[in-house]
Amino acid sequence: MGGADIIPGVSGGTVALIVGIYERLVHCIKLVFDSLVALLRGSVPEFRRHLAEVEWLLIVPLFAGIVTALLIGAAFIPDLLENYPVQMRALFFGLIVGSLTIPWRRMTERGPRALALAVASAVAAFVLVGLPAREAVDPSLWSVFLMAAVAICAMILPGVSGAFFLLVFGIYEPTLTAIDNRELLYVAVFGAGAAVGLGSFSGILNWLLEHYHDLTMAVLLGLMGGSLRALWPWITVDRSLLLPDSTDNILLPVALMIAGVVFVLALSRFSGPELRNATTA
Repeated sequence: MGGADIIPGVSGGTVALIVGIYERLVHCIKLVFDSLVALLRGSVPEFRRHLAEVEWLLIVPLFAGIVTALLIGAAFIPDLLENYPVQMRALFFGLIVGSLTIPWRRMTERGPRALALAVASAVAAFVLVGLPAREAVDPSLWSVFLMAAVAICAMILPGVSGAFFLLVFGIYEPTLTAIDNRELLYVAVFGAGAAVGLGSFSGILNWLLEHYHDLTMAVLLGLMGGSLRALWPWITVDRSLLLPDSTDNILLPVALMIAGVVFVLALSRFSGPELRNATTA
């Protein structure tokens, strides 16, 4: 998930959905922030109750892995994207295509409302990821806080890339540089903004999953489908979509797309209980 969040156009939430822990993860994040709110209110029993409900055996290793991947990936993933842009986008295009089956399998009712929401969210995502990236800026700390709060919401939504939002805001490169150079003040402010955004949005998302599960899954399906625009291998700097200029340039990208699809389908066979339940439903 940490490695995915570094790549513009790929969401860590998609990885959680692929491995079958997405809904559990959202619920656990909500419980953690509910416990903090209870502590601030002075309600120690409620604080303890929320913490006791958290799946720590899921959360602790997961977030340790995310932080590790962010620190390691920030050092080499940007170079891979710069030196092998077509191949990298092709691989992740295939991963997202393969993962489209997952929210579909999680839906028990696929009526007109769900399909309409899927189409509408796909169109919205397609337009959103077509926005041009801003030139890198030297942001103030308060703007870093606000942008991190917005970007983290995208990071936990499958199909919506937090890294892409950072590109649009113009702080993608400064953020990776700060992580790579261990600029603690910048990283701390970014982390604080991300924590506030994550706590606020996880509660909303958890409520939607509990009360409108199938419609929420339909929206996630559409977001993932629409976001494929950002991962089309032959895309220009201004987000225009092109076709390959020769057959020589298509074989490897297509092979990587197929590999991405096969990998996701194979991985989903060994996924968490969410997908196992969906498969047997």
